[in-house]
Amino acid sequence: MSKRLTRQESRELTRDQLLCAATELFAEVGVSGTSVEQIVERAGYTRGAFYGNFEGKHELVLALLEQRTQHELEEVQAMTLRADSFDETIEHLRAWHRERDRNLAGWLALRTELWLYGLRDPKLLPVLADRERRSRAAFAQALEQGFAARSVTPPAPVELLALILHSLDDGLSIQRVLSPADTGTDTVVDVVDLLMRSWTSLARNAATAAPDSTPDSTPAP
Repeated sequence: MSKRLTRQESRELTRDQLLCAATELFAEVGVSGTSVEQIVERAGYTRGAFYGNFEGKHELVLALLEQRTQHELEEVQAMTLRADSFDETIEHLRAWHRERDRNLAGWLALRTELWLYGLRDPKLLPVLADRERRSRAAFAQALEQGFAARSVTPPAPVELLALILHSLDDGLSIQRVLSPADTGTDTVVDVVDLLMRSWTSLARNAATAAPDSTPDSTPAP
């Protein structure tokens, strides 16, 4: 016999299924094009179940943003924790991108819809900004691990380098969906690997040149 769910477990399951249905619909027809009725019909619940978990669609969007942000952060952090080196982190990241590539168009559509929803509601912009900061922080953590493993000082603040990687991930994901013949599933990770090697080389060159650039303080005879 299957275990009977507690009331709390049943509520959490209902909430998750409503969020899942909303995720699918937002990617298909947009946030504005999705009604509460469509969400509950897709999830197989009633309006009462919806309003028992959310005050309205706006609160559901906020919950979805938090859920997706936390899920992605946990995945990125897990890749870093499981890896014994930055090269191993790269391989974990490669596997993660290959998995995401299976539904990249839907992932990007949902991400874009949530951006647009936030841009049209100034009160939501700080929430979106916080999501982006947390994502960049995860990138920065992985970069710090990589530079430490190579025993080099980053050539620029890791926050700036993380911003570059995060922006490239977004841009290359768009290119992957629009021009799949011109990009591959490993393109993003190949770019991350290339940049990391370039930044490492730059850091080492700067460290080597530093002693030579120090003015000679020996008094003239």
